[in-house]
Amino acid sequence: MKTTTLLIMAAGIGSRFGTGIKQLEPVDDTDHIIMDYSIHDAIEAGFNHVVFIIRKDIEKEFKEVIGDSIASVCSAHDVTVDYVFQDIKDIPGTLPEGRTKPWGTGQAILCCKDVVDSPFLVINADDYYGKQAYVEAYEYLTRETTSKDEICMVSFVLKNTLSDNGGVTRGVCKVNENGYLADIVETSNIEKYESGAAVHKGEEYISIDIESSVSMNMWGLTPEFFQILESGFEAFVANTPADNLKAEYLLPTIIGDLLAEKKLAVKVLTSKDKWFGVTYKEDKDSVVSELQALIHAGVYPKKLF
Repeated sequence: MKTTTLLIMAAGIGSRFGTGIKQLEPVDDTDHIIMDYSIHDAIEAGFNHVVFIIRKDIEKEFKEVIGDSIASVCSAHDVTVDYVFQDIKDIPGTLPEGRTKPWGTGQAILCCKDVVDSPFLVINADDYYGKQAYVEAYEYLTRETTSKDEICMVSFVLKNTLSDNGGVTRGVCKVNENGYLADIVETSNIEKYESGAAVHKGEEYISIDIESSVSMNMWGLTPEFFQILESGFEAFVANTPADNLKAEYLLPTIIGDLLAEKKLAVKVLTSKDKWFGVTYKEDKDSVVSELQALIHAGVYPKKLF
């Protein structure tokens, strides 16, 4: 069987919520967390390798809450597990004095180049994507012919990704008639209203089509993409002023630049499932409610594994 990897970006968990790691708190009656559902759906779709990108300082708590239990589940399903640590010092050259902010998702993925040699799907640790997304991605990544100059993105419908607790940032996509990404615009402060959605800019509210395709940072990549990330990161670090201590090497920006330069084609896959995640602390109650509804509907058993 062809190896297909689920790459879970978990190095940033906990950082937005102060003390404690809220994303590792249970979201159902049997102590599962969002990541359990992601791994369940990925294994069900056919993925057989899981890689966790974490920070060294959360390793102990992470393994206690999810890593050790998932390892045994994965073993029972012939799925291998690896850990990769994102290190702020892992850069070409010397770490700028005073730099404490991580280098972003591009560097996080690049850290995996020595443990991933198969097509892989990138997801956020604290996002629930739904079953369809993994099925679509797996079918694409296991095709007989995969061009090194083509990747895929699983898109969602904007109305299925909004929060009841405040504005969100989404990559709003333009898709051409052949189903390929033509443009992606990172759009901040998209707020949900009874009549739809709008972008909040100062005192102004600009309506946005709630049926728009948006990126939720779910990308299907090939091992060749590591070479692009590596050369791009070297240039990024070299061209970032030493006093810019917050610059980030971000995957959506990298892909957007490659797209604009016509160096990459991005096939857009579509999921109609509802996305949800922990953008705000208040979102947790909504996540629990959404998952409970899915369990009651028979989409998931009470005990996932």
